[in-house]
Amino acid sequence: MSETGKIRCPKCGADVKVYRNPMLTVDIIIEMPGRGIVLIERKNPPFGWALPGGFVDYGESVESAASREAREETGLEVERLAQFHAYSDPQRDPRGHTVSVVFTALGRGVPQAADDAKNLCVFPLDELPENLAFDHARILSDYSSHRKNGI
Repeated sequence: MSETGKIRCPKCGADVKVYRNPMLTVDIIIEMPGRGIVLIERKNPPFGWALPGGFVDYGESVESAASREAREETGLEVERLAQFHAYSDPQRDPRGHTVSVVFTALGRGVPQAADDAKNLCVFPLDELPENLAFDHARILSDYSSHRKNGI
């Protein structure tokens, strides 16, 4: 890629402008009723505990991506999937600029670590681990305030 933000088309040789856009992701706050919030321990960098989630595939809705990521990383089906908030701080992910649409849901099934999850645990909302990845401490703090204040 040249400094002008263009690359050459490998077929015709024409200059093609390169657009830099944030990558779209989803995160899911999955509640296991009476137990707490499902977090996964990441087996890939950045390490730490995180909400289940991942990148939205081309042609996929954010709702479908949230359900898919929950199933792939935790083995859970989700019910009452609802948008909570979007987080877009360019520094939220050390791998690059991402925008995450965060969902809330109730988990159905037996949670099990799978896909990029090294481990999985259900934590009470007031006993979360300290080493949360990305901006997930902020997300869960916002969620906790939301629940306490009934907003």
